[in-house]
Amino acid sequence: MAASTEWDLVVVGAGPAGATAAIAALRANPAARVLMLDAAAFPRDKVCGDGVAPHAMDVLAGLGVDVAALTAGTAPVHDLRLTSPRGVTAARRFARPASVVPRALLDARLVDAARNAGAELRRHRVRTLTPVGGGVVIDGTVHARTVIGADGAESVVRRQCGAGSAPAGTTAIALRGYTGADPWPAGEQRLVMTAAHWPAYAWVFPVGDGTANVGYGELIRADPPRRAQLTERLHELLPDCPPVTLRGHRLPLSPGRPDVGHGRVLLAGDAASLINPLTGEGIYYAVLSGALAGAAAMTAEPADRYRRALRHRLGRHLRHTDALARLTRTPWLVDLATTAARDHHRAFADLVEIGLGAGTVRPALAAAMLTTLARPPKRRETSASSTARPRPGTSTRNT
Repeated sequence: MAASTEWDLVVVGAGPAGATAAIAALRANPAARVLMLDAAAFPRDKVCGDGVAPHAMDVLAGLGVDVAALTAGTAPVHDLRLTSPRGVTAARRFARPASVVPRALLDARLVDAARNAGAELRRHRVRTLTPVGGGVVIDGTVHARTVIGADGAESVVRRQCGAGSAPAGTTAIALRGYTGADPWPAGEQRLVMTAAHWPAYAWVFPVGDGTANVGYGELIRADPPRRAQLTERLHELLPDCPPVTLRGHRLPLSPGRPDVGHGRVLLAGDAASLINPLTGEGIYYAVLSGALAGAAAMTAEPADRYRRALRHRLGRHLRHTDALARLTRTPWLVDLATTAARDHHRAFADLVEIGLGAGTVRPALAAAMLTTLARPPKRRETSASSTARPRPGTSTRNT
């Protein structure tokens, strides 16, 4: 690395969490010396569903990032079609449109925003962290007052700082590829769940440039599935999907109370196991945790400040999603919630907030689910959604 080795903040990993952390730190202190380290050269691809909720854009806009530039070349997604494990489908319009931005574009654009804010980027693979006095030494040469680990699911920083490993049953595996968007409606995201390997689902996220991000993921159990099995399950749920080159990745799901700070080392995004355990959504968590970590890094007690800020912004939501993830280990509750979302717009909006933002189980959702549960069986069977399982991804649309 170059000669300069003294930094106020070193961010390891320049993905959405890391780049946002750098921007937030410089927003808090424009004179700060901020270095981003990443093993890859940008632009680079990253295995992901590419979905970006408006909540993530809110965080970035609040830091002065030009969100229109982030989504250039893509089209907004206005609708969601959700098919439950037993075939109940809810299809409605988002309260606010979402985006699908390939990570090769999103990450490079966020890195540019961080560099424009004053951060420096160097290509380097971090191997060791050593606490020294009032800071941390990286690989024996770079001294940082504070380090933020934003280096993903296989985080070296997480292992080096002593954070606990992911609890059993909180890691998922997914495959993702790109294909033409023609088989599916434009501007509509699809999630098709299955009871066969529950919890598991396939997705279709249209980019808006004639392509779509398609994939399949499921919770890892004692006997992890092979790539061929995952590919077969994807095509079972998305029979219109043509053959596509797929890449895999692991998702460390949030355990409800993530381990995010040790001394002068903070963890953000996937490195902190900040992935929604119900949907696998991680971009919102990444930019929010990055923003909070970056701001906290400029204070005298970064770990304490960061933990309190994250608890304030996400604590109740994370406790709710953790509890829901435990409750939905059998799929009947998801079928019930999807039926409620199909029949009640407010319930649909609440589910979206839980899955893509910082929502919690609100009275409208609970009431809609109780109403659905209380219906006489005959009425449920003759409702808009048949009890017979339809071909995955097809149903009557409800608006």
